[in-house]
Order: sequence, then structure tokens, then C-alpha cells
Amino acid sequence: MNVLIVFAHNEPQSFNAAMKDLAVKELEAQGHKVQVSDLYAMDWNPVASAADFGSRKNPDYLVYALEQRHNFEAGTLAPDIAAEVEKLQWADFILFNFPIYWYGMPAIMKGWIDRVFVSGLCYGGRRIYDRGGLAGKRAMLAFSLGGQEHMFGEGAIHGELELLLRPIQRGMLGYVGLAVLPPFIAWHVPYLSDETRAEILADYRERLHQLDMLEPLVFPTMGDFDETLRPKAG
Repeated sequence: MNVLIVFAHNEPQSFNAAMKDLAVKELEAQGHKVQVSDLYAMDWNPVASAADFGSRKNPDYLVYALEQRHNFEAGTLAPDIAAEVEKLQWADFILFNFPIYWYGMPAIMKGWIDRVFVSGLCYGGRRIYDRGGLAGKRAMLAFSLGGQEHMFGEGAIHGELELLLRPIQRGMLGYVGLAVLPPFIAWHVPYLSDETRAEILADYRERLHQLDMLEPLVFPTMGDFDETLRPKAG
């Protein structure tokens, strides 16, 4: 399969970078083709603006999603966006590798989502969830965080991790039709010994060999909702 790794960490010697390098090595060894979008190395611009468009449907008032659709169809997206959209279309599996910042992904990665998940390709109208533009592709989060596992869950100090991840896994990835595999989590990384970090990488290597065996997370199915997106009776 074709694998796109979207990687966001500002330190090339970081544990996240080690995860990225391991994923490239292991996935290529399995016979997969791999591309990496290293957002910090690319100096990726995370700011969505009118400069993203080479032509305008409405030059007087910017509705970003509508201009995305127009420029995608016209082939006039900014070159940096167009290059990432091409990778997105090429990929069968998208791996997002990053550290958790303030209960979310780094701004540079959120900006990649904002600018690359273009309307007209990834979503639009009722083309969402199982009918989304990226249906048939899979995705997974692989991230590190500073907290320990017991700090997350019902009644725990930081609350349930599933709720923390919902804006990403459901609101971004599931929304555009991606089948989202359970995340790989590297807990408490800044405070671990080298030996324990090596054990996490070994667990990650094993996960990368299990991708075809994992059941995706469950998100809404459009057939369960009527034309107004209200749940169907019964």
C-alpha cells in the first residue's frame, strides 16, 4: 500500500522523530511505498488565507471552503497545497505522528489539515463520514504525551483520552471518510529512561505489523440519518 506519514516535531532528534524513522523502515521492509511530509523541515505554512488560491470565485469576500472547491476544480491551488493534495490522493494509509500540545496536535499540523483537506475533494455537502471524499483510505494517530496512563480515563485528572482525541479522530479524520485505526500512544515520554523508550519503540514496531488486523473506530453512518441529518426513526 501507499503510506503517507505526516510528521510534526520541531526537534530532529526527538522521540517522535525516532517513531517516524522506525515507521519508514518497518513499512518499507513490509513492501509498502512511503512518503513523509516533515512539516517543520518543509517550513510548512499553517495559516489558511486568500494567498492559497490562484483564482477566486468571489474576489470580494473570502469563504475559504468555497474557494478551496473552486480552486481544486480549476487546478489553481497554491503549489504547496497542491503537492500535499497529490500525496493525499496517492496514499492508501495516512499516519499522523506528533506530540500532544495542549490537548491537541501542534498548530503546524492543524494548519496542514486546514489547508490540505480541501472542500470538493475531502468533503462537501453530504459527502461526510462514510460518504466522505477519502472513504476507502485509512488513518492512524501515533503520538507522544507527557502524562502517565493513569492520568487519563473516567474520573482521572485529565479526563477521558477518547474525548480529548474526538476533535481529531472524528471531527477531522472520520469526517472526511477515513477509516481511523486505534491510536498508538507513547505515554510519559519526556521522563522515561532510554531502556523504556526502546520498549515503546518495540511496541510500535509490533503495531506497524498489525495494521491489517485492527478494527477501525466507529463513527456515524450517513444511512442512519435523514435528509436533514436527523437520526431516522427506529
